[in-house]
Amino acid sequence: MKNQRHLKLMTAEGEVRGAMDDNLFVFRGLPYAAPPVGALRWRPPQPMARWQGVRDAIQWGNACWQNREYCINVGGGDPGVFSEDCLYLNIWTPDITPSRPLPVMVWLHGGGFTLGAGSLPPYNGRYLAGRGVVVVTLNYRLGHLGFFAHPALDSEYPEGKTVNNFALLDQIAALQWIQRNIPAFGGDRHNVTLFGESSGARSILSLYCSPLAQGLFNKGIVQSAYSLPDVERRQALNNGIALAKHFGLENATAEELRRLPAEAFWSLGGELATQPVPIVGDTLLPRSMLATFRAGQQQRLPLIIGSNSDEASVLDYFGIDVTRIIREMRAQRPLIYRLVKWLYDIHDDTLLGRALARDMAFSALTTLVVQAQHDVGMPGWRYWFDYVSEHARDSYPHGSWHGSEIPYVFNTLSQLADVSNQSPANAADDAFARNLSAYWIAFARDASEFTHTLPGELPWPAWHPGDDLTLAFGEGGKGGLRLKRNFMQARMRLCRLMMHSQVRLS
Repeated sequence: MKNQRHLKLMTAEGEVRGAMDDNLFVFRGLPYAAPPVGALRWRPPQPMARWQGVRDAIQWGNACWQNREYCINVGGGDPGVFSEDCLYLNIWTPDITPSRPLPVMVWLHGGGFTLGAGSLPPYNGRYLAGRGVVVVTLNYRLGHLGFFAHPALDSEYPEGKTVNNFALLDQIAALQWIQRNIPAFGGDRHNVTLFGESSGARSILSLYCSPLAQGLFNKGIVQSAYSLPDVERRQALNNGIALAKHFGLENATAEELRRLPAEAFWSLGGELATQPVPIVGDTLLPRSMLATFRAGQQQRLPLIIGSNSDEASVLDYFGIDVTRIIREMRAQRPLIYRLVKWLYDIHDDTLLGRALARDMAFSALTTLVVQAQHDVGMPGWRYWFDYVSEHARDSYPHGSWHGSEIPYVFNTLSQLADVSNQSPANAADDAFARNLSAYWIAFARDASEFTHTLPGELPWPAWHPGDDLTLAFGEGGKGGLRLKRNFMQARMRLCRLMMHSQVRLS
């Protein structure tokens, strides 16, 4: 029964009080680990101490320190209050006493590992929960607080047990919390799906490769992960030393580093900025993500992976000149330039650079991963998102931007319009969102290592090299679902060869 007395639940850490959102139960700002402050900065997340009485879970938890304006402009909204005390999660559930445990979907937000929060409007779990799943969103440490290496900190660990990827350890701690507590919220701890976009998607791929994440989730949905190589630990150590010197700390001690104010890190740019990828070589990620998937040593779990038709839109924010890349290729590697131009049949350098950058940075990784899944006997599904809201098609001439699929996955188009002053979604947009989210829900509910086809308006077969099928959500910005055979196959082969020759695997 759904009544007020069910708003109180007992977790392993203590009793919590949530709220109702129509007929859904919502719990906000639940701590999943101790605050990583003071002596706990740059340490693995520690267990949360039990509390006495009832803890209210009706307000969002703090977000990690970041650039508020940047998050509002490109990250999906205002992340709220900033604090180093930021390890909180949120839960939407349709029933805390279901007849059988409900599938759990855990969202890992994107933002280049430097911005974002699980509380942002596009990530509202109300619609998905209303379709019979338990939705979890979470915050984790960002920027230098989430990824950092320095000799003084490394010396605190035994040989071979160094930790540098604190953000990924936060995500693992949240998954451990879910394993302990999600049954109290009606969820099935044995059916946990990770889904995430951009750096959230890259996090999922890293967790597929981490020995510390085994047994904590059952499948993953990877939206617009990028193929940038992980940072070598040697380089990360040099970066940490340079950062300490920037703050006047020669031969810094761990205590001196931990006394630096948390708000001093997020504004650092240039060579002092963090990279939007994890650090390879610590306990959590002993081998790079790309090398692990190439070797077929990832966790053997089902996976959906895909990207959008205009992923190059995100490169504009990083000041990457795609036209210059093509012109340099024409001058320095003329044979490759002619081959690229022939394969793409695009004769404008700017448009050609945009397409090639998209495929090198995003599209090629999807083919690498589904091939790796097939090689280890695990199902993988590849998608291509090319839909643009009807009212916005004139503003998106190159296709669907990086992150554009998120409000369709969550079906939060109306909320996104409210916070960004966009035109409201129409009936076609809403129908498209329902179609896309239905596949995500079907995967979370039923997919296993034995699944060959996902149900939906158009049955979606798992990827196989003999068929090379990709499900296109939209085409040319317009709606519809299409199974594409050998989609961009020749381009993907070229991009993967270029990746292999230019990216040194660890």
